[in-house]
Order: sequence, then structure tokens, then C-alpha cells
Amino acid sequence: MDYKVKDLNLASQGALLVEWAAKHMPVLAQIRKRFEKEKPLLDTTIAACLHVTKETAVLAETLKAGGAIVALCGSNPLSTQDEVAAYLATKGIHVYAWREQKNDEYFWCINKVLDYKPKITMDDGADVVGILHKERTDLINNVIGGTEETTTGVIRLRAMEQDNALKYPIIAVNDAYTKYLFDNRYGTGQSTIDGILRATSVLIAGKYFVIAGYGWCGRGLAMRAKGMGAKVIITEVNTIKALEAVMDGFLVMPMDEAAEFGDVFVTLTGNTSVIRKEHMEKMKDGAIISNSGHFNVEIDIPDLMKLSTSKRTLRPNLEEYTLTDGRKLHLLAEGRLVNLAAAEGHPSEVMDMSFANQALNAEYLVKNKELEKKVYRVPKEIDELVASLKLTAINVKIDELTEKQIKYLATWDEGTI
Repeated sequence: MDYKVKDLNLASQGALLVEWAAKHMPVLAQIRKRFEKEKPLLDTTIAACLHVTKETAVLAETLKAGGAIVALCGSNPLSTQDEVAAYLATKGIHVYAWREQKNDEYFWCINKVLDYKPKITMDDGADVVGILHKERTDLINNVIGGTEETTTGVIRLRAMEQDNALKYPIIAVNDAYTKYLFDNRYGTGQSTIDGILRATSVLIAGKYFVIAGYGWCGRGLAMRAKGMGAKVIITEVNTIKALEAVMDGFLVMPMDEAAEFGDVFVTLTGNTSVIRKEHMEKMKDGAIISNSGHFNVEIDIPDLMKLSTSKRTLRPNLEEYTLTDGRKLHLLAEGRLVNLAAAEGHPSEVMDMSFANQALNAEYLVKNKELEKKVYRVPKEIDELVASLKLTAINVKIDELTEKQIKYLATWDEGTI
């Protein structure tokens, strides 16, 4: 077995974490049971670049149970759980991940998983796809398809498709209803609050809580912050989302105005320089700045450094920047994903559905090798299967349409009698 992790002696701790996650991921358990019998991924090499967490371990073992050869690296330098990486290395997964990687180490790990000449790529942020298309083009003809886990990655991939640069089909797992309605909304909402609290231990109630972006992640976080007593402000560039935030009962204003009010700031846009110099110059002394978007570009950290005379680490994942005028701004998790860098990421129950989509769409790619080179939505039948399996797992039953109702919905000539 080839791998590189921080400390293999942590494997026993990782085993307990993975055991706990698996107990809360019943959909993947059902898929794994079938995969073990049918081996739909037999001899399929999968290069996965995902957050190496206990939930990802459950996915990796499910893929392996289906016959896949899995090479895994972390999709963020600060999100790897070293105990989990060690555990996976003892379970036949080619894992290259450790917490607090330097940039060159991060890309070294991506190249290591690509050395396995994958048939399927499994991304969280599209970095594997990017490296393949820029630096490892000799491997592209071997790839039958890929999947993408997160909004930021899908944005990048759709840009590649628009430029006719995409060389193989990608299924946007992020766009499955059973992913974004639950993972993005409930998962991000809860885990972001968790990360902020672990890093700062501040009281949320009564604070002005500024959220940049009212997509599904922003919606989920706004809901949770409001529920904890925060006065929530939304900043947006999209008119429809801004209007929706207003109707949902939140204050909406430009970041330039929100900067003066905010006690806690969180970016969730998938864009760059959302919080920058002109905003930092207006912030209160003691303001907390964090990011829950995929890349560490949403907060303009170079601007923050230019405005500062010094910085110091007050506690894990909490850096205090002293500005030239004496004000202090607090940056969480180096501007990286606060929910994964300062906490443990999304709860297992929502990752159960997201990773069920990953496993089933990997199977779909193996069975459908002639797809066009574009970004696809998750097939409806897979999305509905994941929802059905989840309802079964939590013992929830629903109604079924009668024959009369099915016929009524299929016609146009019945109405008011």
C-alpha cells in the first residue's frame, strides 16, 4: 500500500470516528450492501479529492466495497482529520492527506492520486479536473467521467464547458435535490455555526451577523443564526435572492453598509474578494471575519495584511490582526472553510445523502461510458432513489398516487365540473 498520512498510529482513533459516522449514514450502508454483492465498480480506479473526514471514509469504503481502487487526497489544506486519514491507510485506500499542508504539498497529493491513472474523478472544488486539464493531459483519455461535490466546483466546470475546454463528462452532484437542499442548507448552516463557536466561543444572540450570499448555504446559515438570536444582515448581488432574503425577514444591504454594523461576518458566495480593504476599513473594533465558501479567496487576506501592523494567534483558528489605527479584526481559520478547519464539517446525516449520490453516480458513469463532454445534472431516478432510501432509513412513509390521480395529472381536459 502506498499512502502518506501524518501518523499511522492514529488509525485506532480514526476507526472510532468512522464507526460513529457509519451509524448515522444508513443510505450509504444500504448502497454498500448491494455494492458488496454486485461489484459495479470492479477494477475502476477513482481519483477522489474530497475533505478527508469520517464521512468521506464511509464513502471511500463503500466505493472499495463495490470493487473500486480508491486514491484519495484532501480538498483543503486544513480540513483533513488526521485520525481518519490514518485509518483509511490501513484499510486499503491510497490516501495522501494530512492537516496543515503547504500549497506545494497540497498539489503534490493531487498529483499522487492522478498517478493511479483514474477512470473516474471525484472532486470537491474541481482541483483534480483543473490539474488534469492543465498539467496531466496525457491521462485524460483514460477518464470516462467525473463527479463534483460543491457549488464552487460546479461553477468552475460550467465555465470550462462554456469555453469548450472540458474533455470528459462531469455529473454535478451538488445540483441534486438530495444534496443542496440538505447538505448545503442544513449541513452548512449547522457546521458553520459550530466552527465559529469552536474558534471563538462568543455569544451569537444579539450580535449583527452578516452573511454574504443567499444561496442555499447562506439560507441555511441565516436560519440557524436567526434561531440563535442574531440580527441577520444579508448581502447579495442577485436581485431575486436579495428579494427572497427580504421576504424571509432579513435585513439586506450592500457590504459597504453592512461592514459598519457587523459583529460576525461569513462569506458563502463562491466568488473572490467579497470582503476587502474598503470594508475592513469600516469594521468595528473586534469584528470577526470568516468564510464558509470553498476557496480562501472570498476574504481578501492580502488587503487585511496591508492594513495591519501585526497579527497574533489567540487560540486555535483565531488570528487577531491589529490595524494601523489600533482596531483589531479577527480572522478565523486563515480564511479557509471555517466549518471544516475549525470544526468537523457537516453532520453525518446530511453527508449520507450527498455521498450516496457520489457512489450511485460513479456507478452510473461506469454503465454510461458514452456521455458527451459536458456538465450533467444528477439523473432524476438517482435523486429520487436517494430520497426514498433516506425515508426508509428514518422510518417515514408517504402516500402514493392512485390510478385515478395518475390519470388526472396526465390529462388536460378535466377541470371545474
